[in-house]
Amino acid sequence: MLLGLAIGDALGALTESLLPRLRRKIFGEIRDYLEYPHTGERKGYPTDDTQLAFWTLEQMLADDGFVPENVAQRFCCSAIFGLGNSVNTFLKRHREERHPWHESGPSSAGNGAMMRIAPMLVPHLYTGTSKLWVNTALSAMITHNDPASTATCVSFIRRLWDLLQMNKPPLPDWWRSTYVETALPLEGETKYRPRGGQFRDYEGPMWRFVDERLRDASARRLSAKAACNDWWSAAYLLETIPSVLYILTLHANEPEKAIVRAANDTKDNDTIAANVGSAVGALHGRTALP
Repeated sequence: MLLGLAIGDALGALTESLLPRLRRKIFGEIRDYLEYPHTGERKGYPTDDTQLAFWTLEQMLADDGFVPENVAQRFCCSAIFGLGNSVNTFLKRHREERHPWHESGPSSAGNGAMMRIAPMLVPHLYTGTSKLWVNTALSAMITHNDPASTATCVSFIRRLWDLLQMNKPPLPDWWRSTYVETALPLEGETKYRPRGGQFRDYEGPMWRFVDERLRDASARRLSAKAACNDWWSAAYLLETIPSVLYILTLHANEPEKAIVRAANDTKDNDTIAANVGSAVGALHGRTALP
């Protein structure tokens, strides 16, 4: 699961935020790591997705469990590569202005909490207690204190928990239905609006937008590239969530193809590929990852 996260992040790292058509024009189809400009090597270097995920894991190992104050402090101790605005705001509030960890995360529906949430499973693998859900919510709010972000993180942890126990890929509609089933009662009737794509007249909760868009894309048999272009595929959760889930709907049975499509067919491709990678890694195991 965690290796898949790191692979997806590294595969998209050097072309993050490019529109897919421009990325293809410059780099062609990305199927392996690009040459890292500072070293000249073709290796899988991390961005903030991998850094924050593995720092979370390292801190939980050191503490023998999840201590949110310590995880928040760990995020403040080293340089972060490619950090977004929300994490930057958290760092300013917690490190510079000395706000407590639970008052430092801005109300942001960016994907910066979702991208690092996978390790929250690790301390609970042998216990399976409901404390997993509490810890996931607290971990999410460190940097993103937002109802849709928290609901998304809990939903994705539930998805990873289920995938770790499967011996074959779920039915295609499972990705949509599992997300909506978990996120709906947590998020409720919030109001978010798209900032790009073809559906700018929408206003409402993220779970409903995801539900409607995935149903429609599946009914029209859209490719990942076409669907992600329709609703945009950047770092806002209204864009990231349907992109991750639709790529998995189409390609969860082919781990490499799923990660490659995420890296090529989306705008915030390192984070989307990291989330896709964590899912196919959890489902198929280490030997399935190239």
